[in-house]
Amino acid sequence: MPDLPGRFARTGPADVAAIVVTYESAADLGALLKGLRLEARDLDLRVIVVDNSPRDDTLRVARGHPDVISVATGGNLGYASGVNAGLEHVGDTASVLVLNPDLRLGRGAVSALLRTLREDPARGAVVPRIVDAGGRTAPSLFREPGVRRALGDALLGPVWRGRAWSEAVRDPRAYAHAHDVDWATGAAVLLSAEAVARVGEWDERFFLYSEETDYLRRVRDAGFAVRYEPAATVAHAQGGSGSSPALDALLQVNRVRYMRRHAPRRARAYRAAVVLGTALRAVRGRRHRALLRVLTDERRWEDLPAATWRGHGTPVAAVLIPAHQEAAVIARTLARLAEPAAAGSIEVVVVCNGCSDDTAERARAFAGVRVVELPQGSKPAALNAGLRLTTVRPVIVLDADIDLPAAAIPGLVRALRRRGALAGRPPFAYDASGADPWVRAYYRARARVPELTGAIWGAGVYALSSEGEARVAPLPPVTADDVHVDASIPEEAKVIPPLAPVRVRVPRTTGALLSTLVRVRRGPAQLGVDTHRSTLRGLLRTVTGPATAWDALVYAAFALAARRRAARPAARSGAMWERDESTRLAVAG
Repeated sequence: MPDLPGRFARTGPADVAAIVVTYESAADLGALLKGLRLEARDLDLRVIVVDNSPRDDTLRVARGHPDVISVATGGNLGYASGVNAGLEHVGDTASVLVLNPDLRLGRGAVSALLRTLREDPARGAVVPRIVDAGGRTAPSLFREPGVRRALGDALLGPVWRGRAWSEAVRDPRAYAHAHDVDWATGAAVLLSAEAVARVGEWDERFFLYSEETDYLRRVRDAGFAVRYEPAATVAHAQGGSGSSPALDALLQVNRVRYMRRHAPRRARAYRAAVVLGTALRAVRGRRHRALLRVLTDERRWEDLPAATWRGHGTPVAAVLIPAHQEAAVIARTLARLAEPAAAGSIEVVVVCNGCSDDTAERARAFAGVRVVELPQGSKPAALNAGLRLTTVRPVIVLDADIDLPAAAIPGLVRALRRRGALAGRPPFAYDASGADPWVRAYYRARARVPELTGAIWGAGVYALSSEGEARVAPLPPVTADDVHVDASIPEEAKVIPPLAPVRVRVPRTTGALLSTLVRVRRGPAQLGVDTHRSTLRGLLRTVTGPATAWDALVYAAFALAARRRAARPAARSGAMWERDESTRLAVAG
């Protein structure tokens, strides 16, 4: 390695741990590392390069510096996931600096950011002034998204750029002095170690765009300030993620997703404002018209760019899928796992139990998938057999009709490596497309109840560390294995990291929903677990107006009907086995 101004601290205490998330960044990374070395003359600086690239060019540049920690993610996991992977390697540090690879650091920029951060313990994040290639200050500060500001951008954006009714801060005077801000572009952000510990990981549900909006919102919600410091200057080429119609659409869709997460009552009006702005600009050409089609049709959102993961060929987790007569859905489920399974990055075992259809044959068609057949139709027996057969931990238990994105696996594995973590799962999202209005109302209400969305059970997937498995296995002969796991693991040992969500397809009809709820109710009853009281309290807290009250009423009506049906002798004896066939028939058809 050539004689350069400063060395990086791979181990030991550091003033700053810099995380650089790269994607095909070989041409830019060397210059950034050179700038960081100049900063390392005045600071104890650790540098972690997290690479999402499909090729090794960027890693070769990073590995040419032995004092740089290089991390290959095994896929294109996105910016937030890259930051999270880097956080595992920051070690003993006073602060964390998140950087784009195409930045050029002004002399003393990192020291200036750190000095501002240390001036006030209430500051959780500091952002620099960003200039373009010509040295001109680039708009990088933003106000919290809101309906009025979105309308201002929609109606006045092209004709009045200096207005206050805008999410972007364009007034040059705002960039001339230090002050607190709502959020800023994530190209360069210095975070205090305390803020990182309190806020946690970046939200991987944002593959690109809005991830910094979300994170800095959570920094503020945790009681910290976000400070703009113009004495720290970085040059940014802009557009480091590239540009395409699909990325333009993802940018706008993630704005709507952000509002749904943080201001759900205003999300519909906010989306309408974004659609209005796009519609007014649709006369400009096909690109805006294509964007308008995506914004107005949520079915198209599934086709937008998303995280992918193949892994490195060494299994990091086992995926155990019990399957009983699942020929209609097993291929759909395995298709989401096909690439890492074929590469040997996960161990996938499908345990067909009591199958008389061709579930086993369909599963065997996937490379890297092991199929075991049991004559008895029993989910607990299938799970216990699969736990004995799988050799890698953690083990992810996945229902055969649930879509688990492969890109969620690295984050779930990482979460279960934390000290004390025994069980976890990714977040889930309900897919109510094609469902009748009563079913949609029920699941809208259910999604608002923290007691339901924050439990291990109910998502069709959970993961166990080796220690967690020792707590719950062998699984007893009960209907609800996930309720058993949830009841057996202490609350502090459960993790639900902010990952790409699993898709839970809900029943399409009221009859199918009622049958499903009867089965779901029987499971906790077998274990003596009463979820009714906590759910009722949580449901009442979700009522904020007529619309949410209606949804809560529909939820309560379905719950009461299921409770009464579950009390029938046939249901209590187990002679009836209700499950949702409506989504399976839709796939088979």
